[in-house]
Amino acid sequence: MADERDLQEVRAAIDAIDGDIQALINQRARCAQRVAEIKLAELQAARERGEVDTAAEVSYYRPEREAQVLQRIIERNEGPLDGATVAYIFRELMSACLALEKPLQVAFLGPEGTFTQAAALKHFGHGAVCVPQPTIEAVFAEVTSGNCNYGVVPVENSTEGMVSHTLDSFIDSPLHIAGEVELRIAHHLLVAPHTDVAHITRICAHQQALAQCRNWLDRHWPGVERQSVSSNGEAARLAASTPGVAAVAGDMAAEVYRLVSVAEHIEDSDDNTTRFIVIGRTEVPPSGRDKTSIIVSSRNKPGALFALLDPFRRGGVSLTRIDTRPSRTEKWAYVFFIEFEGHLQDPNIRQILDELEEQSILLKPLGSYPRAVL
Repeated sequence: MADERDLQEVRAAIDAIDGDIQALINQRARCAQRVAEIKLAELQAARERGEVDTAAEVSYYRPEREAQVLQRIIERNEGPLDGATVAYIFRELMSACLALEKPLQVAFLGPEGTFTQAAALKHFGHGAVCVPQPTIEAVFAEVTSGNCNYGVVPVENSTEGMVSHTLDSFIDSPLHIAGEVELRIAHHLLVAPHTDVAHITRICAHQQALAQCRNWLDRHWPGVERQSVSSNGEAARLAASTPGVAAVAGDMAAEVYRLVSVAEHIEDSDDNTTRFIVIGRTEVPPSGRDKTSIIVSSRNKPGALFALLDPFRRGGVSLTRIDTRPSRTEKWAYVFFIEFEGHLQDPNIRQILDELEEQSILLKPLGSYPRAVL
């Protein structure tokens, strides 16, 4: 009986805490609405003074502010829930509060069920409206046109390297990088319900997913055709609608297309992670924990790469990524994509870029953005 009384007391305490949490959530939502009202009033006053265009809109979403809030949540967390779990809860709360004013429209590499959609939801929360696009180029176009506020595209995989289509799309784009998302990738072999696995004649996936599972597929399905398609979501759609087709895809694709798993976690690397970037039309102010990405091309001469990298060494700035793509304007010339710690507004970063500009034929900052929190 004593145990039953203790249980009832704990349950009563949980109910009381739930009531307090609910009241505080709604109190926070009302504060968010007040922030939106203040911003709207400021914009209206600026319009009346002729300081901004009449078509200007309120920017409710602040990437650097959200990153700061989530970082503080992780730092002050005392458990027993881990920091990432608590931050996830708060991200969804912030997403829901933002959606009270105007849900963000976020373009992503579709169709539905792709890892890019999962990355978009991880970054923006379920209060955002995710809009699938058929290609990376289409994601850039939707954000450039203003149809979507932001876009999410893959940029790098821990085992297969950079996504060249994303890098190439930046060459002529006016967009900026506004954030990054890291997503642990778990691949499964998926089929339609009641499929006889003996009748599987084709395995479909994005070319990167096929590469990430190459050894496993070689061992278990050596004689089955592999077909590269535009995305893992498209592979899942084919598996759901085409007899004899299996897909390499993740949990979201399985849920969206109602597929069942033949085998789980078939990726060759236990730490298979893909990094995605968030693209937007405006520059992001400093958050305190930032990265910067640039495109730079030097004259074709001995020591050119060293000359590009040496200012970072002398400035004590850590490079986090460097990659190359062929130049579109000169044979056997290359464009370098360089990523490093710091923000474009930092004095030492400005000094480094001034030096690079003097010795390069192309220097294009892609943006500074908060480092991934989760």
